[in-house]
Amino acid sequence: MKKLMTFAAILGMTSIAWAGTTLENVQDRLDNAGRTLHEIMAAPDKGIPEEVLEHAKCIAVVPHMLKAGFVFGAENGKGVATCRTAAGWSAPAFFDITGGSWGLQIGVEGVDLVLIIQDHGMNRLLSSKFEIGADASAAAGPVGRHATADTDWKLDTEILTYSRAKGLFAGISLAGSAIRHDSDATEAIYGSNVSTHALLHGEIPAPVSTRAFLDAVRDAKAQSIAPR
Repeated sequence: MKKLMTFAAILGMTSIAWAGTTLENVQDRLDNAGRTLHEIMAAPDKGIPEEVLEHAKCIAVVPHMLKAGFVFGAENGKGVATCRTAAGWSAPAFFDITGGSWGLQIGVEGVDLVLIIQDHGMNRLLSSKFEIGADASAAAGPVGRHATADTDWKLDTEILTYSRAKGLFAGISLAGSAIRHDSDATEAIYGSNVSTHALLHGEIPAPVSTRAFLDAVRDAKAQSIAPR
């Protein structure tokens, strides 16, 4: 009975974290995503390497994804993404990420995620739904100031994945996680009839409310090469 109550409590917390697509919720997501990226890049010798950022076609951030589990594990998060265009970084698009795992695990943990999507992986992000590992190749990304010694990430990997939990930042495997467009969040910021394709291709101007997140993305490379 105690185990069932614990599991029920975890599910309840997951539902709370997963709910909500009001304008205030989405604005918080944008602001937290920008803050998360800034904090990660400011960590001495533990950020995303300069070379990885130079090759990034898109950058996606999931601030405080909730991982919960009792025997069965669950992962739920809401993220924001932007892609390079001829005019700079695009207006942000929104997505949900869900996944599952099996193992002896108990507890709830907030995890920040960063996905670096290379040029050949952008089409995955434009699709309405895809699964990491099955539809899109992914690998734990290198960490540090430079990644020249490890060239595997430049090859066929479409998505480089990173996580931060309890202050520690490292590459992570997200195989089996599903990503789908968050149409409710998109409508909350942009109104109706705005597509992810139009956003990430730079066809929609970025509203003022997205500035903090886009500033963090623009500043990421400068942070990666700044003295620490």
